[in-house]
Formats: sequence, structure tokens, C-alpha cells
Amino acid sequence: MEYRPYYLAREWVREDHQVKIIASSESHVRSISPALNNQEYLDETIDGIQYTWFKTPTYTGNGISRVRNMTAFVLHLFRESRTIANTFKPDIVIASSTYPMDIWPAHRIAKIANAKLIFEVHDLWPLSPIELGGMSKWHPFIMLVQQAEDYAYRHADVVVSMLPKVRNYMESRGMASHKLHIIPNGISPIEWQNNDLPELEVSISAQLSQFKNQGIPIVGYAGTHGVSNALNTMLDTAQLFQDEKILFLLVGQGPKKEELQQRAAHEKIKNTIFLDHLNKSQIPKLLQYFDIAYIGWHKQPLYRFGIAPNKLMDYMMAERVVLHSVHAGNDPVTEAGCGLTVPPENPQKIAQGIRHLLALSKTETALMGQRGKDYILKNHTYPILAKRFLKVMQDA
Repeated sequence: MEYRPYYLAREWVREDHQVKIIASSESHVRSISPALNNQEYLDETIDGIQYTWFKTPTYTGNGISRVRNMTAFVLHLFRESRTIANTFKPDIVIASSTYPMDIWPAHRIAKIANAKLIFEVHDLWPLSPIELGGMSKWHPFIMLVQQAEDYAYRHADVVVSMLPKVRNYMESRGMASHKLHIIPNGISPIEWQNNDLPELEVSISAQLSQFKNQGIPIVGYAGTHGVSNALNTMLDTAQLFQDEKILFLLVGQGPKKEELQQRAAHEKIKNTIFLDHLNKSQIPKLLQYFDIAYIGWHKQPLYRFGIAPNKLMDYMMAERVVLHSVHAGNDPVTEAGCGLTVPPENPQKIAQGIRHLLALSKTETALMGQRGKDYILKNHTYPILAKRFLKVMQDA
């Protein structure tokens, strides 16, 4: 599941709005793909939300196979745009892919339906593949993405960004200043209030409980093991604690996981454990074992526009003390007062941060954890964010 559209849509359905989400059948953000069974599309309803999945090719990584996937989805939208507009008859069309090329068919659907058009920005493309991936701005694919981004800023009635420090950049690409609204990522509070949350697998809880019973603190990371997550720096930090009783725990999946595991084995980083991806509903229970919840980033100028990581919100809702290794345009950890922020890609500073946080009293860490949860409940729950988004749409 891609959770942000789902959570927003679920709230809108509860307000008696009709919502249709049109998505690609294949995406790296899902652990399970919808079963189209050789059909070109699949219609289904999930929690009152109408879904249409368009068949697209599978892909791995960020190479040509992913470009084929994007192309197939955008072409599907073009071919079906008149049918979508005339059957669903939307009042609002939201273009909300990671990449901006879906703005072209979204604009066509909006024009046919006489609907308002909203461009929702997850990541800044093409800046992300240029600054994080090292691609040239003159690469044909990047030039295509740039055309789509500029088109979106000019033609959308409203621009919604999850990143908070984007105004100057977007205006430099042609966006009128009145169009921009910042609506960050969030959490679903219901998933944290349920007393019937599933327990961890017995083998996992027994293993982690053993460390806790021995008084061994756990520095944990739960999330994607990808290029942007800078987990090699976490392994660098673990090496500095080889002779001390401290465990570094990495939970999740992603394209860099096997490489990280091989490195840990080759370099005999024995105080590090990798666990497989857990169901989202099990994350609250997992996080209770963390003494310090870690999240790190690369030293990248791209983050001057801000960050909005879901895993950080999970950490804060779990009332964990957070160690944040970043230099960015915003810093929720500092804003909330729920942990410590240190420079990115600096194992020595991260190690100092770990020692500082572990030296705090239980009263101090409990207060930090409570501040983090209070911050999320005040600013980052989807019932609140969905109402803000709805008002933006109604005022468009």
C-alpha cells in the first residue's frame, strides 16, 4: 500500500465524498501487488475507496525498467482519460505520483470534467535524481521530467507539498505564489490506539527480550534499506562500539539490504542484527524494544527543501528517544524536543549522540518521548491533515 493517498482518501470517504485512486499495478513501495491475472486493469473497493489498478510492467531499481513502468502508467491514463472524466465526473483531480509526468493526463482529465487540478509533490523531481542519483540535467529523461514539473507548476490550480521549504524553488520554476500549500506526512492514530495490536513473532520478541534482560541497549532503525537511508553510516557507527555492550538493530527490506548484510559479515560487525520486513501493524510493538530510534541521511544539498519521513513519525508516536543524523531545511526532532540531532555521515558524532542519550535518566527520556508523541498528535494525524487538504480543495 502507498499509505498517504489511502489515509487521506479514507478520511474523505468518512466525510461522504467519493474518492477514486488510479494507480500502477507494479510499484516498489508495495510489498504485495494487486492480482490483475493478465487483465489490463482491475477495479476494486478498499474501505469505501474506489481503486483502479492499471497493468504496468515490473521493475527493479531506477533503470530503464522503471522508466517503462512510468511510461505504461502515463499512457494508460491518457487512453482512459475521457472515460475516467465522463464516468467518475470528478470535481477535483490530484496528480500525486513521485514523478511528475502524470500531470499531463491528469490535466486532460480535469479539462474534460471541468474539474480543479491539484499537483501534489512528494519529492522534487528532477532535482532528486540529479542531486541524489548524479544524473545530468541534460539527460533526455531528466529534460522530460523537467518539462513535466514546469508544466505542473504553471497549469495546476493548487500545489500541495509535503516538503516545507520549497516556495522559492517552485516559484523559480513558474509557480504563482498563491498556489502553494504545505501539508506534511502523517500517521493514523487509530493504528496506535488499538489494544489488539498484533504481537511480534515469538522468535523475534524472545531474541530482543534477551538483550533487554541483559541490560544491552538497542539502537534501532525500522524502514527501507535504500540508497537514501545512509545505513552504511549506521554500520560505521556500530564498528566504534565493537567492544561495548550495545546492539544495532536494522529492520526492514530494500535494495541495499543484502549489500549491508554482506558488509557486516565480511567486516565482522558482530553487534549488528538484521531482521526482515515486518507488517506495518507490528511496528508499534517492535519500537518498544528500541532504547534509541535512529534515522540518518546523506549529506546532500537537496534536503535544504525539507524532509518528511514516515518512519520518524512512527518513532515519535512510539514515544522513543530519537537520534537524528541530518542537515536539512527542517528538523522535527529539534522542533519537538524529542531527541538529539547530529551531523550526517559522521559516525563519531553519531556515537557521541548515542552516549549522550544513553546517559540520560529514565525521567528525561520519558519526557522526550512524550514530547514527540504530543508533537505528532498536534501536527501530523491524518484526520487533521485530511481536513486541511479538503479545505484547500474547496477553496481552489
